[in-house]
Amino acid sequence: MATIGFIGGTGPEGLGLAMRLALADDRVLIGSRRPDRAEAAAQQVREALAAVGREADVGGGVNRDVVREAEIVVIVVPFDGHEATLNDLREEIGGKIVVDAAVPLAFVGGQPGIAAVEQGSATEQAQALLPEARVIGAFHNLSARKLQALEDEMAGDVLITGDDAEAKQAVMELVERMPRLRPVDAGALAMSSFVEGLTALLLSINRRYKSQAAVQVVGIE
Repeated sequence: MATIGFIGGTGPEGLGLAMRLALADDRVLIGSRRPDRAEAAAQQVREALAAVGREADVGGGVNRDVVREAEIVVIVVPFDGHEATLNDLREEIGGKIVVDAAVPLAFVGGQPGIAAVEQGSATEQAQALLPEARVIGAFHNLSARKLQALEDEMAGDVLITGDDAEAKQAVMELVERMPRLRPVDAGALAMSSFVEGLTALLLSINRRYKSQAAVQVVGIE
């Protein structure tokens, strides 16, 4: 099992992913600029697992300390803080595996859409900002509400993009440890904009149908 550090893990998506990976027996560290917020989030994860009869190896700390300890770093910050956060942590991240789950959501007239990103996508921006890191895109299209409902199994596919085959395989194995979630290799990092765009599409669908739909690719083994 791995030590997974969450940057932005105090938000709904980060908390949900932290809960699911802690449930899969990974060691989870939640980072924040404020240690009190990080520890409060870690306690929330521990309580969620206790409610389903499980113990969790979960801790909280400031972002830099979490990154130093983590083997895999998951970025789940809101996109408006994405660039500043990664610039601040570049040295600590170094050549680690980074899973970028940020989505450049934009709302126009109340409708969800995707903001233009110079590099093409949030994931590609992460790679540009962290040139030594092995950046992989994943977890963009999962419902935070479903992630946190630990009494229910997740269902759906996690589309994974990246240019480093070894790092991509490590992230696919991470997904496989979560029951009923299937990793799907969605290609190179350059495909990330299409995966991120699906988040806006799902938001629109889920609003219309009052659902928590997920992505599922059919016809592949």
